Amino acid sequence: MKIWIATGGTGGHVYPALSVADYLAANGHRITISCDGRVRDMVRRGAPSSARIVHVWASGVGAKSRLKQIWALTKIGVSAMALVLRFMILRPNRVVAFGGYASVPAVFAAHVWRIPTFLHEQNAAIGRANKFAMRWVRTLMTSFPTVSGIPQSSTRVVYTGLPVRQDFVNHAGSPLPSGPNLLVTGGSLGAQILDDVVPSAIVAMKNKKIFVTHQTRPENVERLQKFYADNKIRANVLSFIHDMAGAIAGADLVIGRSGASTVVELQTIGRPAILVPLNINPDQAANAESFAKNGGGFAVPQSKFTPRWLSATLTELFENQNKLDKMASKARVENNAVKNIADTILA
Repeated sequence: MKIWIATGGTGGHVYPALSVADYLAANGHRITISCDGRVRDMVRRGAPSSARIVHVWASGVGAKSRLKQIWALTKIGVSAMALVLRFMILRPNRVVAFGGYASVPAVFAAHVWRIPTFLHEQNAAIGRANKFAMRWVRTLMTSFPTVSGIPQSSTRVVYTGLPVRQDFVNHAGSPLPSGPNLLVTGGSLGAQILDDVVPSAIVAMKNKKIFVTHQTRPENVERLQKFYADNKIRANVLSFIHDMAGAIAGADLVIGRSGASTVVELQTIGRPAILVPLNINPDQAANAESFAKNGGGFAVPQSKFTPRWLSATLTELFENQNKLDKMASKARVENNAVKNIADTILA
C-alpha cells in the first residue's frame, strides 16, 4: 500500500510520524513523508531508508503581523496546489497527517482526490491547524482519551495514544529507584521558572538528602551548579540530557513542563510528576490536567508554583515512598500507539 505521511513544524510532530513510518515500512508498505524546511534534516536522519521525502512550503499562521499571516497562508495554499497535482499522478492509498500547518497541504490534496485521510492530534486540546484540517478528514486519532475543542462533525474520533521512541518503551513499568532522586527538566530550552523556584524550594526542605538532575539553559548551568554546591545539595546540572528515557526511569519524581511528548513519556515509563504548563499554551494546561486527574501527579499553574508550596510538597512526597509508588502506578499507561495507529490506517 502507498502511504503518505505528512508532518513538520517541531519534533513533537515529527518523532511520532517517524515511528509510524518505520513500522509501516517494516511491514512492506511504500512510504512518502512530506515536511517543511524546519524539520527536513530531522526527517532525513530518522526516516526509513526506503522512504521518499518531499518538501512542502509551509509555516505557522500564528504571527501577530497581518502581513506575515497572509504570507504563511499563501505558502500553505501554493503547497496544497502542488500536492494536488502530485497526487493526481502518485495517488497514495492513505494519507496520514501528524498535525501542524505543514500537514494541511497534504490533507487538502487528499480531500480533492477522495483519498482516505487520517489526522493525529497530540495534545489534550485540539490545535488550530488540526481544527482547520478536520473538515477534510475521515478519522481523527488522539493521544489522550479525552480531547477538548473538537468541533462537531462526522469525523470519527479514535483514541490511539502517542508514539514514543523505543527506549521509553524499554523502561515501561520499571520500579522507582527510591533514591530519592528528582529530575527537573524544562524541555530543550529549559524553563526559567523551574530554575528560580526548584533550587529555593529544595534549600527550604528540612531533609536535603536528595539527588537532583537539573536540565537548564546553557547560560544558567554554572549559576545553578554553584547554588547547589554552596547549599550542600547533591546535583547534576546540565544543558542537555541525551538519554531522557534513562533520566526519567532513574527518577522518583519529575518536575517539568507538560508538552504532549513529555506527558506521554512519563505515562509510558510510569513516573509521578509535578507539571507546570507554559502560561501561554492552553494545550500544555490540558495535557497536565489529563495527567493529574488519573492521580499520577500535580498540574500547577505558574502563579501557584512557589518555593513554599513546592518545598512542602517535596517534603511530603519524599517522606512517603508508598505515596510515590501509588502515584507511579496511576501515572502508568501502556503505550501501543504505533500499532494502534497503523491498525486504524490499514483497517
